[in-house]
Amino acid sequence: MKSILLTASALALLAGAAAADPVRIGIASEPYPPFAAPDAAGNWVGWEVDIINAVCEAAAMECEITPTAWDGIIPALVSNRIDAIMASMSITDDRLQTIDFSDPYYNTPTVIVGQRDMEMDASPEGMAGMVLGVQVSTVHQTYAQQYFEGETEIRTYQTQDEANQDLASGRIDATQADSLALDEFLSSDAGACCELKGAVAHDEAILGSGVGVGLRKGDDALREQFNAGIAAIVANGVYDEITARYFATSIYGQ
Repeated sequence: MKSILLTASALALLAGAAAADPVRIGIASEPYPPFAAPDAAGNWVGWEVDIINAVCEAAAMECEITPTAWDGIIPALVSNRIDAIMASMSITDDRLQTIDFSDPYYNTPTVIVGQRDMEMDASPEGMAGMVLGVQVSTVHQTYAQQYFEGETEIRTYQTQDEANQDLASGRIDATQADSLALDEFLSSDAGACCELKGAVAHDEAILGSGVGVGLRKGDDALREQFNAGIAAIVANGVYDEITARYFATSIYGQ
């Protein structure tokens, strides 16, 4: 973990950042464990939920988590139905044409997980003849269509859980997603069917430069509040404390 020194301006933002109205933070309404998912009581829990709460506390912001359908989450931001997105959204050139982002708050590889008894790897040649499941409206769908489509059949799902279920039942051969989300699947009983086949070749134009807070264009003051809050929890160790409850390794700035 790199040490971060807070500037005087960042400290000033933290000291005076109380907002009159809650900051409505959009998370995907579709479960995405271990980042965000509803528990038995319907409360949203997970690593990203804990990070949201910590960042908001550090930045002295009153925040309100607002579940929003993933495929409509950017329109909800642009139309002022939410004020920010913290839903494992990768910072990509395509999205930067429509919205702004905070500094990244995590970065992990993109991987392929497939059936144990099938020979494949995370390359176009290794996926030839396979059926690959991806979540719709994600960087993984874009990547799969760019690199695998043609020799590989691409099947889309509304949620990653649905793709995982079809993988476990043998209806698809593999799925592509964030490594930590698929680690959760592989550690489950359903995931016993499958194994990690490798990380895809990184294409920053598609997969992005990490995950950040999505914000409306020109909302610079709110972006600086989020940047200051992220920097604060990294500097004071809260980020690592939260991450250690969910993951075996650091996921900041990889």
